[in-house]
Amino acid sequence: MKKLAIAFFLLLSASWSLALSEGDSAPLFKAKSLTGGNVVELRSFRGKVVYLDFWASWCGPCRKSLPELNKLRAELAGRDFEVVAVNLDENAEDGLGFLKQFPVDYPIAADSSGKLPEAYGVEAMPTSYIIDQQGVVRMVHAGYRDGDIAEIKAKVLQLLKK
Repeated sequence: MKKLAIAFFLLLSASWSLALSEGDSAPLFKAKSLTGGNVVELRSFRGKVVYLDFWASWCGPCRKSLPELNKLRAELAGRDFEVVAVNLDENAEDGLGFLKQFPVDYPIAADSSGKLPEAYGVEAMPTSYIIDQQGVVRMVHAGYRDGDIAEIKAKVLQLLKK
């Protein structure tokens, strides 16, 4: 039932707000880390290309995307690139359980309130935003299918060359 409520909330909130598109400034945020400890703050990644990913434990495509994004991050280690994820589960334990099955090395914020997906205009799960070094959205990617990582990698590499 929680999954249905979150999906319904995302659909409603998307209709109330305008979804971000290419060329828009990415809204800055500061959120508690899902794994404890540090706060995840988008501003701290300024100067890097950021792949900002909204996901939840009940999202089937996230089972594919999170490990692929972790591989991409490792492949581009030492470059000005970072993956930042925002978990939208109501219960943090659900997200943490997911990460035990699909571990990642990148920062993960927790937002059970739904404020961040509303600010970004998230309309599907997962939804991701590639943000350039100046904080401008350069690509919006909704859903995740086999082969999507090639398009994502190409866009990231293009922005890293600038």
